[in-house]
Amino acid sequence: MVVAAHPLAADAGYAILERGGSALDAAIAVQMVLGLVEPESSGIGGGAFLLHWSQKEKKLRSYDGRETAPAAATANLFVDEKGRPLAFADAVVSGRSVGVPGVLRMLELAHKRHGKLPWATLFEPAIALAEQGFTVSPRLRMQLEKDPFLKNDAAAAKLYYASPLSANFVLKNPEYGRTLREIARRGADAFYQGRLTADMVRAVRSHARPGTLAAQDFADYRALEREPVCAPHREWRVCSMGPPSSGGIALLQILGILGRTDFARAPPRSALAVHYFAEAGRLAYADRARYLGDPDFVPVPIRKLLREDYLEKQARRIGEKSMRLAVRADTEVAGTSHLSIVDAAGDAVAMTTTIEATFGSRILVDGFLLNNQLTDFDFVPGTPNQAAPGKRPRSSLAPTMVFSGERLDIVIGSPGGPNIINYVAKSLVGALDWGMDLQAAVALPNFGSRNGPTLLEKDSAYESFRAELEARNHVVETPALTSGLHGIERVPGGWRAAVDPRREGAARGD
Repeated sequence: MVVAAHPLAADAGYAILERGGSALDAAIAVQMVLGLVEPESSGIGGGAFLLHWSQKEKKLRSYDGRETAPAAATANLFVDEKGRPLAFADAVVSGRSVGVPGVLRMLELAHKRHGKLPWATLFEPAIALAEQGFTVSPRLRMQLEKDPFLKNDAAAAKLYYASPLSANFVLKNPEYGRTLREIARRGADAFYQGRLTADMVRAVRSHARPGTLAAQDFADYRALEREPVCAPHREWRVCSMGPPSSGGIALLQILGILGRTDFARAPPRSALAVHYFAEAGRLAYADRARYLGDPDFVPVPIRKLLREDYLEKQARRIGEKSMRLAVRADTEVAGTSHLSIVDAAGDAVAMTTTIEATFGSRILVDGFLLNNQLTDFDFVPGTPNQAAPGKRPRSSLAPTMVFSGERLDIVIGSPGGPNIINYVAKSLVGALDWGMDLQAAVALPNFGSRNGPTLLEKDSAYESFRAELEARNHVVETPALTSGLHGIERVPGGWRAAVDPRREGAARGD
């Protein structure tokens, strides 16, 4: 089974499974197609985190393909000459925001260990679509129409805006096809050493707001295998991505805190349940801002943050009224995608992939967009998440798997910037605590807090909780909260997909 953010991507992944490919093989095919049909969200110019479950080994691994800052980066990357933080749009739409993309090196590393089909075979669906064309989806068309910056890039204007954005707009991207052919033939080295590297460096350094990215930064990039973070929740074991993502730790903290409060006695889908959930999120996001960063640069107290006595102490801080904790602003935004895959052998992949903002830095090179991932660093120096040479910015990506003993039960994740943590936690609460099937849990209105206002999804039934939450001292806001949760759950006899109705995702499976 393949669940991904676009039907053509799901088709590509499932076609690879039908040819005898592994879950990891299918993930590569899905990513290459997503970079074409959903370029606003992810692509080879960005990064990703990946969980891989080996059914034969009964072993979970996690892979870090997060972007890195160039060697010339400093803690003052996003402050002006007077020491003031740059306006967010000025920081994003610039060469300064581009980190060394990591997704290809990560997929190459994982493919060497878990792939079955040849590397080049996995690029065939995306190459065919790039050269033959595809009908632009309503979501991509909407994003192209409303984005004020992308058309200012000459290459992007030529690709996306040369023809009217009509409902039947067919887009061909032969440059992307050429790029994929080169990577399929030469491997990831084609991206990190050679023509493509030179093109990316030139685009970043010649931008009106230039960055310092250099060819040596690409040559020095390494994808990493890291230890997943896991913790018990009721009778299950929940596992996710560890630092430099904050997603897994914060997700496990929310679940761990809720399990030590009266949350279980709150009526499901009630204002009281939202109160507990938001307060647990408030505590988890406060810890995220205080402790989380790249573990190769700053000590991250993972064991302390997930220790039972610490979670008990945090849970006791939740009372009848909402707390007021120090608020730290998030700069992370929501240009991201998630895919979940299970193959015939029972191996599984949960991969969350991103170029950061919608359309990333708005710099198009050789048919693909470059990320703006460095704006995930804190703009004001002096935190664990300040910029430094070779450092990976903190993330909220939370690809997640849930186990009963050694049996895999759920594969899930979401886009959504810093809201990802709440989106995945909400879905697991729905499935594990409230007994909902995963599709119903995914479709449940989104809610929570990032240590700021309590958020209730706009135009959802949960807006009716506003008065009761305000009586508990919550400051309530109702944004769109457009998650893109894509999951798979075990059911008797096989697997069942969960596709977020808020986006254009699709499932393909036996």
